[in-house]
Amino acid sequence: MKLSERAERVEPFYAMDFTKRAAELVAAGHRVVTLSVGEPDFGAPPLVREAMRDVMDGRPLPYTPALGIPALRGDIAAFYRERHGVDIDPARIIVTSGASSALLLVLAATTDAGDEVIMADPSYPCNRQLVETFGGRVVAVPTTAGSRFQLDDAAVADAWSPRTTAVMIATPSNPTGTSIPFDELEAICTRARERGVWRIVDEIYLYLSDPAADGTLPRSVLEVDADAIVINSFSKYFGMTGWRLGWAIVPATLVETAQRLATNYFLCASAPGQLAARAAFEPASLAVCEERRCELVERRALVLDGLARLGLAVTVPPDGAFYAYFDVSGTGLDSWTFCERALEVARVSLTPGRDFGTATSATHVRLSYASSREELAEGLARLGDFLDGLRPSGR
Repeated sequence: MKLSERAERVEPFYAMDFTKRAAELVAAGHRVVTLSVGEPDFGAPPLVREAMRDVMDGRPLPYTPALGIPALRGDIAAFYRERHGVDIDPARIIVTSGASSALLLVLAATTDAGDEVIMADPSYPCNRQLVETFGGRVVAVPTTAGSRFQLDDAAVADAWSPRTTAVMIATPSNPTGTSIPFDELEAICTRARERGVWRIVDEIYLYLSDPAADGTLPRSVLEVDADAIVINSFSKYFGMTGWRLGWAIVPATLVETAQRLATNYFLCASAPGQLAARAAFEPASLAVCEERRCELVERRALVLDGLARLGLAVTVPPDGAFYAYFDVSGTGLDSWTFCERALEVARVSLTPGRDFGTATSATHVRLSYASSREELAEGLARLGDFLDGLRPSGR
């Protein structure tokens, strides 16, 4: 029996491969420090957990509307109004089974065979795979420390072709944790909008961004581009990874198409998850999430200081998310070999740059500082011993 060509072409998600190997080592009795997966160790806010317990009281939990429970969509719209000063019709909000499902819906609705989608290299690997699933072609633009490993308007202009149908941007980015300057984001969106091209902006880590120097909160693309497509999630800021809830905000012209696709692909997101997720927008829950964001900033400082002492350069310090993207070229190892040996020798699980593109695939490694301070300190100490073992002197 044959597999589809599509299935044969899909590359592994290497972060998960390293996590699988780490799990095998743990099962064999080894202590592994896992810094490879972007999963906050906090869990859902207490009010959300309490709401889930209340929901699971034996009541019927039927299918929800394909686009999500109206009350939750209203809560999300209210959040954008309060946080960003934008009025979004809740009808434009689609609640999905995680942000990955939101991306799948959006790309199914906007991508045909031969269409070109511009995105940064490095970037989240699943975005590339989803574009190619629908026959699209990824135009991966190599980025550098000079552009904070983000697209800028000049790079987008150079990558443009008559076949360009979308520009995808993640801010902050996975794997770098860096944000695109807002004026560049606005310029790119203006260029794309004027040419009738979709703007797909992944804001999954937006609320884990640092405020500006004057205290201004991170801005959503919707503040300057009302018809941009926005992807977001309950996984990162709200700490609800295993709940598998996300959302997309789409232009009104895309709602009916998205509904048809959602009905056929997924039917609906989890009913109890949606009901409980309403508690995520309670003031007490948002206060908890802000405390956790501040804790992640402290963890970032610990990691950046530790990596600097080890001589592992983070060429662009992150200003959001919970990733440090560091250069291992000075070790004499490529990133894949570095991660393999770090896991097998030091029992520290990291993610090689190969997951995120080609521009930095051999030179950079992603570390997730979503783990506890104790885990991070132990992981850095183990990496220090590992690096000492690489030096000819053995010191």
